[in-house]
Amino acid sequence: MAVRKTYKLYLGGAFPRSESGRSYPVASADGTHLANASLASRKDARDAVIAARKAFGGWSGRTAYNRGQVLYRVAEVMEGRREQFAAQIVDAQGLPRAQADRIVSAAVDRWVYYAGWTDKFAQVLGGANPVSGPFYNHSAPEPTGVVAVFAPQDAPLLGLTSVIAPVIATGNTAVVVTSERAPLAAIDLAEVLATSDLPGGVVNLLTGRAEEIGPHLASHADVNALDLAGAGGLAVEFERAAATTLTRVLRPGPEGGDGEEAWLDTDPGTSRMTPFLETKTVWHPVGV
Repeated sequence: MAVRKTYKLYLGGAFPRSESGRSYPVASADGTHLANASLASRKDARDAVIAARKAFGGWSGRTAYNRGQVLYRVAEVMEGRREQFAAQIVDAQGLPRAQADRIVSAAVDRWVYYAGWTDKFAQVLGGANPVSGPFYNHSAPEPTGVVAVFAPQDAPLLGLTSVIAPVIATGNTAVVVTSERAPLAAIDLAEVLATSDLPGGVVNLLTGRAEEIGPHLASHADVNALDLAGAGGLAVEFERAAATTLTRVLRPGPEGGDGEEAWLDTDPGTSRMTPFLETKTVWHPVGV
C-alpha cells in the first residue's frame, strides 16, 4: 500500500497542521485528486508573523557571505530532488516533461543567482556620496524586516522561488501565501528549505485562500512590507489595508498573473530586492 503524503504548513521551521484543523482538496490539471492541503487560518497567519519576527534578528545579523552559502545550499538540495519537482509540475499544471525540466532548472538557477547577490547588493545600491563640506557621507542598504509575500497563482515553483529568494537574500524574513490551486510544490520546497541550513522562521509558508488570510497580513502592524505579485484582483484591497500601518508595498508586475514561462528571465536584476531595503545614511565630520 502506498504511503500518502500529508501536506502541512511550514511555520518556524516546523510542519504543523492548521490550528483550525481544516484542509482542502488539490486536483491535477485534468481534475484528478492529488492530495489534501492545509487550509490556513488567520491564527496561522499571526503565528507565521511571530515566527518571522523572531528569526529576523539572527538572519539579518548573519554575514552576507553566509546568507549566500545558505541560499546556494538550497539550490544544491533542490537539484538533488529535481525529479520530484518536475513530476509535481507535470501533475499539477499538465505541462510536458521537457518544459517541466526547464522550469525546475530555472528555479535552481534562481537560487544560485540570488546567492551570488547577497554580498554584492550593498556595494551596488550603497556607497559614498559626494557632499559639499568637511563631511564623509555614506549610504548603506539594510533589510526592512518581515515581508508578507503573495506568491503567483499560476507559477507555483519558479514564480514562488522568484519572489522568496530576493526577500531573504537581502536579510529579510518572509511569510508566504502560496498558490491556492497548486500549493504542493511549495510544501516540497519547504522540505528543501528545512534541510538546507536555513534557520527556522526565515521562510514561513501558508497554504490556503489569499482572500481569507491576506487582509490580516496586509493590515498586520508587525509586517513591514508586502509583495503582491500573486494577489491578482485583491491587490488594491490589500494595498489599502497596508496603508493603515504605513507598510511599504510592491505592486504586481506584468508577470504576476501568468504561468511559469513568464518568470524565465535569466537576469532579473535587483528589481525584486530593492523594494525591501531601507537606506541608512551616515554623516561623519572629516578634517576637523
